[in-house]
Amino acid sequence: MNTAGHSEATARRGLELTPFRGLRYDPDRVGSLASVTSPPYDVVVRPDGLHHLQSADPHNIVRLILPQAGTPDARNQQAADTLRRWLAEGVLAPDPYPALYVYEQRDGGGMLQRGVIGALRVSAPDEGVVLPHEDVMPPVVADRAALMRATRANLEPLLLTYHGDGTAAEVVERTVVRPPLLATTTEDGFHHRLWSVTDPADLAGIQSDLAQHQALIADGHHRWATYLRLRAEHPSPSPWDHGLVLLVDTARYPLRVRAIHRLLHGMPVGAALAALTGLFRVRRLDVPLPKAQEVLADAACAGNAFLLAGDGAFHLVDRPDPALLDRTIPSDRPAAWRSLDATVLHATLLEHVWHVPEDSPAHIAYIHDTAATVAKAEQDGSTAVLLHPVREDVVRELARQGVKMPRKSTSFGPKPASGLVLRALEI
Repeated sequence: MNTAGHSEATARRGLELTPFRGLRYDPDRVGSLASVTSPPYDVVVRPDGLHHLQSADPHNIVRLILPQAGTPDARNQQAADTLRRWLAEGVLAPDPYPALYVYEQRDGGGMLQRGVIGALRVSAPDEGVVLPHEDVMPPVVADRAALMRATRANLEPLLLTYHGDGTAAEVVERTVVRPPLLATTTEDGFHHRLWSVTDPADLAGIQSDLAQHQALIADGHHRWATYLRLRAEHPSPSPWDHGLVLLVDTARYPLRVRAIHRLLHGMPVGAALAALTGLFRVRRLDVPLPKAQEVLADAACAGNAFLLAGDGAFHLVDRPDPALLDRTIPSDRPAAWRSLDATVLHATLLEHVWHVPEDSPAHIAYIHDTAATVAKAEQDGSTAVLLHPVREDVVRELARQGVKMPRKSTSFGPKPASGLVLRALEI
């Protein structure tokens, strides 16, 4: 057994995944299943992306995960009222029996991902069962918690990964040869299929296998922190003891790891570059985005490197002054953490060079799509900071050590579509 597998197998208490009665759209009551789905709430690019989804279908899931009203309380109440109305009208209906759900995503480029959706026991951080790798922003956790309290539902699954290749994977492969509960293709070109697993032997096999493992949070740190907060608020046992997740076995289905980029509002590229004089090497690249990303990838192999954009060109920023790093990066962390591009970006560039508060939406935005980040910077006269992705093995090893990366350091994918299966706590 490899080191990762050994560490997972020796966790005091492993993953506990429970069947639940999934809440799903009735295909006869909506325009199409594709038109009611959405990316996860934090990937929806507002406002254009939100408006597009709202107009796709009056029952699009975005009306629950990103309700629109004048105040936070009004937004949450609106989501709760909408969910109750859709249940009363039969737009959403619970499946007849508790189940685990096998979920498949496939694109036209050969990407295939399969996993199991279920209600996972929410475990304390010191149990070492679910490993976060990023810090969270408390206001976002408070926002998600208020929404879940109001709706009394888990509206979209988190994405967790584990390394198993055992009985659970075998059940998944047996299940996908059957006709699915649903199949749809979303406008991003991904094909989605969902199956229910209700056979007692299959359920027991999945649960027994997962009980030997721990999982890494690939996407959904704020929602996991929300699950922890809500569990602490309600005496056990309660429905809040569990939260909705998708578990993907990366021994069978490795995820793609991408960077999350930064948009510095109100900071022109010229000003950002001027502040780097004598601190980093800066080179202008008059090349298209794909070529600039190749140059960034090469530079990132040798050390910390970033691309700045927003003025019609790309600027490679690399070779930081070692004395600057010694002065600005905390020394009480592992070397792997101190050398991360995201660490240098936040501790050195944002805090000490550019003086940009990392948790202020008025000053900084976090955007997953590279081209969209560049376009927005050029449109607004702002600065886009593009990062090279971190390897999954680095993320996982830091998480095992209990060391968290800077917030919004990675984007694992493909992410599960929101709206294919929900969990209502009272059903």
